[in-house]
Amino acid sequence: MPTIDLTTVATLDDNRPAQPLDAAPRRIGVTLRELQHAAALAGDAPLPFDVAEPVAADAMQSRLGSSPTTTDDQSYRAVVAALHDPGDALTRRGLLTDGVLDPGLAGAIGLLAAPRTAVDIDLRMAGVQAKVWHRQDRSAVASLATVDGIVFELGWFGIDAWAGELARAAAVSEDVELGASTVPSYVDLPFELADAAAEATRVGRGDLLPVLAARHSGAVLGPDGVLPDDAVARLLTSLAGEAQGRLRALVADVSGDAVDTVGVVSWTLLADGWRALRPHQLDGVPRLEVRSVEPADLAKVVAPVLEGAR
Repeated sequence: MPTIDLTTVATLDDNRPAQPLDAAPRRIGVTLRELQHAAALAGDAPLPFDVAEPVAADAMQSRLGSSPTTTDDQSYRAVVAALHDPGDALTRRGLLTDGVLDPGLAGAIGLLAAPRTAVDIDLRMAGVQAKVWHRQDRSAVASLATVDGIVFELGWFGIDAWAGELARAAAVSEDVELGASTVPSYVDLPFELADAAAEATRVGRGDLLPVLAARHSGAVLGPDGVLPDDAVARLLTSLAGEAQGRLRALVADVSGDAVDTVGVVSWTLLADGWRALRPHQLDGVPRLEVRSVEPADLAKVVAPVLEGAR
């Protein structure tokens, strides 16, 4: 059984048979209608997302005016309806010839529909939410990403390039200003403390953070050992105050009839960059490790989870 190595970005083996999905990464932009049309031509292949039914205006909205949710839904559908004919658009771009899809595009659509491993990434930063889907089987990977649900980036590449593509998905937006953080590069604290501090911050009771820190005195570890209570109170404040984005990756084995959820990877974006959040236990007590990471580290975190699916 082959081992998946995502820790480095390697070049493709020159001796490998040339197949549409084994080439260097290829990316194309497609609209929702083009994507749906291509999926229909590929045997009605299912896509990794659903388009919800239109939001119906209830009696109150009909009388007093539409809600923001209904208005946004109507605007979204109006934009989609105004898109160019998908068949003509794909033909003009050379992705559809005499009703036959480009082999690479057809292969990517097929892999999205029937993979062995699925990685779903939800990414939020700078007020923008992005959805990224990676689907893998054997030596091939297909990816799909969107910010607005109207325009998508569809990509396909060999598994050797997967590490770089995961790092690309986790890259910090240019709209995010990074600086210095008061949170140490490594912190390990009781999960109960982290949860209570987050709730206190959410309801505007930041004054409770020193009390919570004192209650868990001596239980919070930093790079050089146990942190004093005043430092713990400051880092709890910073964990909430500096947060400006998050990344969550769900990894699952979807090769069988039932989806086998393998693991979840969670990151939070602080003032100086990403921190990985890793729940674990110490002497039976649930704890949370918060460690500095780079976008390139996403592959290293996901790789062991993928190995668990094998």
